[in-house]
Amino acid sequence: MSNSAIVAENLSKAYLVGHQSGHRESYTALRDVLAREARTFARKGLDLIRGRQIMEGDEVEEFWALQNVSFELKQGEVLGIIGRNGAGKSTLLKILSKITEPTRGRVILRGRVACLLEVGTGFHPELTGRENIFLNGAILGMTREEIKTKFDEIVAFAEVERFLDTPVKRYSSGMYVRLAFAVAAHLEPEILIVDEVLAVGDADFQKKCLGKMSHVARDGRTVIFVSHNLNAVERLCQRVLWLDAGQLLGVFDDVRDGVTVYSKSANQRDVPCRWINGGGEFENDYFVPERLELLTAQPFSNADSIEIAIIGRIGKTEPALQIGLGIYDERGELLFWSFTTDEAEQRWPRLNRGPVQLSIKIPERLLNEGTYRVELLASLYCRAWLFEPGGNVPSITFSIQGGLSDSPYWDRKRPGILAPVLSWNSRTISRAMVHSL
Repeated sequence: MSNSAIVAENLSKAYLVGHQSGHRESYTALRDVLAREARTFARKGLDLIRGRQIMEGDEVEEFWALQNVSFELKQGEVLGIIGRNGAGKSTLLKILSKITEPTRGRVILRGRVACLLEVGTGFHPELTGRENIFLNGAILGMTREEIKTKFDEIVAFAEVERFLDTPVKRYSSGMYVRLAFAVAAHLEPEILIVDEVLAVGDADFQKKCLGKMSHVARDGRTVIFVSHNLNAVERLCQRVLWLDAGQLLGVFDDVRDGVTVYSKSANQRDVPCRWINGGGEFENDYFVPERLELLTAQPFSNADSIEIAIIGRIGKTEPALQIGLGIYDERGELLFWSFTTDEAEQRWPRLNRGPVQLSIKIPERLLNEGTYRVELLASLYCRAWLFEPGGNVPSITFSIQGGLSDSPYWDRKRPGILAPVLSWNSRTISRAMVHSL
């Protein structure tokens, strides 16, 4: 017997989207209105005869939310699904949860499925928390005895003991999602599907949920996790699936590689670089960059300092001009900014007209192993951006290899973005000093 929990073969899903004609003429003849309404009525009648969805509007567009998505997930694996908003993630989960049928393709599920796709799915607002636990459990296919066995654990995890006999319509969104997740996770499904609803909870609850999903995975059950929190995906998942515009761009067995590729793609989206001041757009003639350059020879290790240069030309002499760099990790998270005005208390640098080279040195034993992106920043202090963060600006990347921080006791990559080597002191103290601390 195959050990596959989920097999998806060429899954595609199309929706019909109705539109009203975009024509807004100042004058519309009655015959045109009658002709349009007659065409719409005829189309709706034909759709009714064929058993198709009846759409409002006089124009109908076919929208493919998924196209030919195939993958296989083994029992006990944890799969993360990543992608931009509108990539088709929720549509895929609804097909896997049997909420909607695929237009083409098929999916094979081996085991009982519990899903948490939206806050309060399967809850009745007029029923109490206690009643909804039994209702939602029954919807998930559990017997009353199974629900009773797990009831106390569900209530304790959700932290709603005081409001257990209160109608859930009076619950906050956070209480809703806590109770919904507790029911789905504690009723021991073979396959657990969780969408981005965990974003509703606070940090402590999200940490608890991630811990519970890790426990579910260790028990040999299958988990599909959709989230925009790439750190959580990297921490929890064993494989990652990348969707974009309804198409499968890749399935990565190395989660870190998949997250890195996706992050780089997201960071490379073109964003117009504009200098806006007081509602108007102006040509930047204060600073014209030529290039960014690494002055330190590659490859880098954690023990190397890294010197980066900005080469360009100063146009107007402007006392408020400040030029700098932003350093981002491979997931696109900002680590820090640094500007020529960082030491302004000692001296405010006046950049003279003409060619200029500005350099900055990142100290050794600071950054961990990984790939980093450096982008140019420039602004008129407290007035306007010349090159704003996240814009279509000059940038370069560099990699640090072997992030062991010169320590013989680290035989793998250290956790975290930073990997400093810090000095520790130790001294022997008396028992009396222990009590006095």
